[in-house]
Amino acid sequence: MKTLIQTFCITTLSLFGSLLSVAQSPGKSAVSGSLQNETGKPMDYATVTLLRAKDSSVVKGTLTNDAGKYIFDNIIYGRYIVKATNLGYQKAASAEFDVNASTVTAPVIKMQPASKTLQTVTITASRPLIERKLDRTVMNVENSVLAAGNSALEILERAPGVTIDKDDNISLKGKQGVTVMINDKLTYMSAAQLATMLRSTDGSTIQSIEIITNPSAKYDASGNSGIINIKLKKNKQVGTNGSLTAGAAYGKNFRDNTTLNINHKQGDLNLFGTFSRGDINRDNVIDIDRSVDSAAKRTYFRQNTRMHNSVHYNNYRFGADYATSKNNTLGFVLSGDYTNEYNDNKSITYLGLTPAANDSYQNTLTDMKQTYRNFAANLNDKWVIDTLGQELSFDIDYSKFNNNSFANYDTYFFRPDGSTMMQPLFLRNQTPAQITINTQKFDYTLPLNKTIKLEAGAKFSFVKTDNNLQAQINNGAGFVNDSTRTNRFIYDENVYAGYLNLSKTYAKTSIQAGLRAEGTRSTGNLITENQMVKRSYLNLFPSIFINHTLSDKHEIGVSYSRRIDRPRYDNLNPFRYYLDQYTYEQGNPFLKPQYTNAFEINYTYNKTINVSLGYSRTTDVTAEVLLTDTLSKATYQTVVNLQTQNSYTININSPYTIAKWWTGNINVNGFYQGFKADSLLGGTLNNGQAAFNVRATQTFLFLKGFKAEVSGNYQSPLTYSIFKIHSQYSVDAGVSRSFMDKKFNVKFAVTDVFNTRRNNLGTNFRSVQLNIRQKNETQLARLTFTYNFGNTKIKMRQHRTGAEDEKGRVKGGN
Repeated sequence: MKTLIQTFCITTLSLFGSLLSVAQSPGKSAVSGSLQNETGKPMDYATVTLLRAKDSSVVKGTLTNDAGKYIFDNIIYGRYIVKATNLGYQKAASAEFDVNASTVTAPVIKMQPASKTLQTVTITASRPLIERKLDRTVMNVENSVLAAGNSALEILERAPGVTIDKDDNISLKGKQGVTVMINDKLTYMSAAQLATMLRSTDGSTIQSIEIITNPSAKYDASGNSGIINIKLKKNKQVGTNGSLTAGAAYGKNFRDNTTLNINHKQGDLNLFGTFSRGDINRDNVIDIDRSVDSAAKRTYFRQNTRMHNSVHYNNYRFGADYATSKNNTLGFVLSGDYTNEYNDNKSITYLGLTPAANDSYQNTLTDMKQTYRNFAANLNDKWVIDTLGQELSFDIDYSKFNNNSFANYDTYFFRPDGSTMMQPLFLRNQTPAQITINTQKFDYTLPLNKTIKLEAGAKFSFVKTDNNLQAQINNGAGFVNDSTRTNRFIYDENVYAGYLNLSKTYAKTSIQAGLRAEGTRSTGNLITENQMVKRSYLNLFPSIFINHTLSDKHEIGVSYSRRIDRPRYDNLNPFRYYLDQYTYEQGNPFLKPQYTNAFEINYTYNKTINVSLGYSRTTDVTAEVLLTDTLSKATYQTVVNLQTQNSYTININSPYTIAKWWTGNINVNGFYQGFKADSLLGGTLNNGQAAFNVRATQTFLFLKGFKAEVSGNYQSPLTYSIFKIHSQYSVDAGVSRSFMDKKFNVKFAVTDVFNTRRNNLGTNFRSVQLNIRQKNETQLARLTFTYNFGNTKIKMRQHRTGAEDEKGRVKGGN
């Protein structure tokens, strides 16, 4: 791909150069030369361009061959320069030379690596958007034009291999069960709460997104498809400095956001803080067609729902690092959010014994208000014991999530002619939910010698969730308790973990082997029904990583790890969350954890182009299914354990440089997901489908200080559990310009330029046939202003806290 693009570019440059050199000259020459790296070895397939010395105009371009040599034919006599570019190396040029004979040899050009520590291409002193490292893929968000003004959730959708479905569930390479971390801290939230938090996180506060498909034993064993770690910016400048970002967006509704980052560094003390506020308004449309078999007859439902969602958020994060000595740093971080969310849904459902004829219809009006009051505190310390690399660190975390939901459901029943069929049904819920998390984590690093390193650590987490559904129904005289729906569910979970990692480095090979042990005790208490589910289990999670450098340009690595996914807290909660009378979702307190064995092979060419092959097998797979209540004819979504899931993946990631003003990245992810269950809803399940995802990003530098970015994505149709998910595609574009010595920046971007991003799926399994068409408000025009103030000298440390895994499993009620 890289060679084809470069060849196309060089051909274009050659034609252009020919047009510039139409003037006749006394003679023509063949100019040859060679290109070498810093050690004197030939540089193959690098781009070389012949320029006129007097005005740097392009004459011809070509690629070096396997021996690092090149040749330009039919060159008119004159004075020239040869310039060279190659991925992962600094641009280089020859001295000026004269062409005054039939054959001329240009001066040898030597190229230097772009960076000794950054194993990737560097363009104008900034990291590429996508960067491949030994154990992870990094999306450098801070360099993207599309970051500012977009939320963290919208940026995450653009990360390589990541997809987000209609219910905000995050998948990686086609697999659900992703662990989401923020600054190495688990988020402990459900899909709904995590989505709300990420929507209220300004993209300008994000530094990078790390995608780790095979984590080592040092990380929590949760996440069968890997870890997504969102790194927030920490200001790395001396004195008092920071940035102020303000933006606005408009699609069908107006949105705005403001973010202030401040950092102060003086002596051994470093203070930092971030505050964000914003308003998000959006409209979503869901159309559902389904049929349900019950009592030897089939009923058809045709449902249309218009949803208006409004979110007002305030987020804060501040902390300090203090160097108590030259070898020890003590720090704390306080963070939280104060968010109000409103939902106004209008749904109409047509019912009939045939698809064409309606026997009746009903209108459901839903008015819902949710409040989120979340708080987290972290205390951390890092002690560098000696100069050989011996370190000891600890983290103590406390988090509390408070979610209150107030919902009114008003349903009116009509005959086909519009006359009232029966008295309306009025329901309302109040659902206070609270989650408390305490974690302690300790990590120790001991270099045994120059090539062998030992890592050890322990983590203890204590989680308690309390969900109290207070349901009421209007009996004509007023609202009274609805005993069929009122319930309280309390869940306690304690996890005790310890790990060992041993790594050995040879001349061209590095090996790391690790073992993590996790013991879990949990109790689910369904108080209203006087039902309790207890579980206790101990598991071992081995991992191994081997990386070998074949040559300067070729590296290969293999890895294996065993993972666990404990059920999300909301999936254990048996409450019913209604869309209307015939549609709701319900948890399953009897869910078991799922286990995954994952293998991966990686190949890297020239420290830039990466190809990976993977295979994983998951048992007791947690999957969403649809069930039918034969009495009420309602269809509800719940979660069950399937037997197995087999996954095969191939991922190709390639950055490339077409010209000094045009760079890009392409990521292709292919996968096959196969699901099997010998007993599911009275039948069997054995299905799967090959699918792929392509993401391409182009970055352009033009005029003086302008930067443009265009990004496209395509997801092919795929199968997950009992669902067939339709294809998706979209294009985003943006442009930015810096002023006042880069202190002031303006960005304009359009997301989903052609308004094509949709979530459509269907199923035809057992008694349920269903098709869903969902269109969210994704086409937005954004204008964002950023002002940077202060000076730029001293770096701050990046800190990883300890409570990431537990935060990814929380959900609020309706």
